[in-house]
Amino acid sequence: MSDDRPRCAWAMRDPLECAYHDSEWGVPERDPRMLWETLMLEGFQAGLSWTVILRKRENFRKAFAGFDPLKVAGFGERDIARLMNDTGIVRARAKIEATIRGAQIYNEMQANGENFGAFCWAFTDGKPLQGEGVHTETGLSRAISKELKRRGFKFVGPTIVHAWMQAVGMVNDHAPDCFRRGEVAALG
Repeated sequence: MSDDRPRCAWAMRDPLECAYHDSEWGVPERDPRMLWETLMLEGFQAGLSWTVILRKRENFRKAFAGFDPLKVAGFGERDIARLMNDTGIVRARAKIEATIRGAQIYNEMQANGENFGAFCWAFTDGKPLQGEGVHTETGLSRAISKELKRRGFKFVGPTIVHAWMQAVGMVNDHAPDCFRRGEVAALG
């Protein structure tokens, strides 16, 4: 927040949030693994602030083997116990188990020839949507949530999915006066 450019209001609360906003939030992400990682982190965020997750993100990456789906899918009880004792992450057994199961689903999709990135972006015909107004969920986030749940993903309710869509640039929800809105739109 070293300058006075207009930003989304939420990005003005904390320097870490500001840096995330200015460099990552809303930038269209196409890498399947990163899309999955971000979805899992959004699940960990449920009931907490995103700042908590941002502060712990590198710890999460270390604890979850760089969010390598092949490695995470093989985590067992010993790994769950290790993660439950790791003060650097959010220690919620259900969320840890959901991440492991999410890795298994991701790998099953890949093994069946379904690219997770293509799956995600198919909901928007491969193009970022330009958001209109502030929403916590939309018809599209409800539809994606329903499909993710059908496949077995957990912690993917419509509000979490909408926040994920914003984070990975499937929808550009930067405020109309935010300096990043036009920059992010140009990336689409």
